[in-house]
Amino acid sequence: MSTLDALKYRLETTLPILNEKQKRIFLAIEANALGRGGLKTIHSLTGVSQKTIIKGKSEIGAAEHGRIRKIGGGRKAITTTYSDIKKKLEELIANDTAGNPEKVLRWTTKSLRKIAKELHTKGISVSHDTVGNLLKEMDYSLQQNQKMLQIGESHPDRNAQFEYINKKSAEFLQAGQPVISVDTKKKELIGNFKNAGAEYKKIKTPTKVLDHDFPLAELGKVAPYGIYDINKNTGFVNLGISHDTAEFAGESILRWWQSIGKNTYPSATQLYINADGGGSNGSRVKLWKKQLQELANITNLEINVSHFPPGTSKWNKIEHRLFCYISKTWQGTPLISVETVIDLISNTTTTSGLTVKCIKDENTYKLGTIVSDEELATINLVRDTFHGEWNYKILPRK
Repeated sequence: MSTLDALKYRLETTLPILNEKQKRIFLAIEANALGRGGLKTIHSLTGVSQKTIIKGKSEIGAAEHGRIRKIGGGRKAITTTYSDIKKKLEELIANDTAGNPEKVLRWTTKSLRKIAKELHTKGISVSHDTVGNLLKEMDYSLQQNQKMLQIGESHPDRNAQFEYINKKSAEFLQAGQPVISVDTKKKELIGNFKNAGAEYKKIKTPTKVLDHDFPLAELGKVAPYGIYDINKNTGFVNLGISHDTAEFAGESILRWWQSIGKNTYPSATQLYINADGGGSNGSRVKLWKKQLQELANITNLEINVSHFPPGTSKWNKIEHRLFCYISKTWQGTPLISVETVIDLISNTTTTSGLTVKCIKDENTYKLGTIVSDEELATINLVRDTFHGEWNYKILPRK
């Protein structure tokens, strides 16, 4: 069989079983194999236009680069078709997000199909699968309700307090007033101790650390008091080497304001603090309120405070936006000195743009400082009508 007869046989037996695109590519391959004059030969044998065969050649090139569609082909991204879809989605589920003001790990009580149906009424036509994918991009996740219940009976106004904090935070942010989340990270031993986590090293060359976790008197512990600016996604850590007291907490917030806050918010007249219900900045700590009065007097700011209900400190935004990333930064690294801790905290970053400043606080803070009822009565404190023990403001003294 001659070469031309063989070609005719391939064409006659193969073309009938191919779809249009496959035919174009097949004919283009045969034309290329013939070399000079191949295009004209294939055209004369099959009657297929040379333009169609040339198109097949371009499709061969796309296939060689792993591409089926031409560049720009295919369906547009849903966020291109509906640029405001995430905003609309957030608005739909905001009131049905289970009692969590944290906004980092969130879950919704609505079904995906119900959300898709409600989006359709707003002129956005998407499937429930697309809704699920968008929720994942927005840091929502599927959660079993029982996994999020606190140990013991929750306070009856737990969710109402969360909603209160959310609403007030939104009002402050819209007005350009600072909103900060504060807390003390757990104390850390300084020394060549084992630190949870791991880091990449050469095989069989682990970092050798002490075989016990007893504090070293000459090195002691550090208490990182953190301030997280909710609007700017920035962190500030005042690294104490003394006791974690309300005086230390107040000094930490003052240091944040003097070094960062007043420059970031030069026109601020108020400050909104989100704090846990216990610890050095607890809702029942008299010294905490006294320190806030001093803070208000020095900064001339109206200090607004909201505490999280008992047993809900995990929802404090600083835990998920700052402290967890600090822990990841130093995981597997022994905290051999205060300078090491400062360096590690200061180098904490995230893909979302978090930056952190850390300074050392060499002050000594005494335990057991008592604030009398008479002193407490002099504090210019105004309690809110809703749970005044959790929500209040302290005004500067004239």
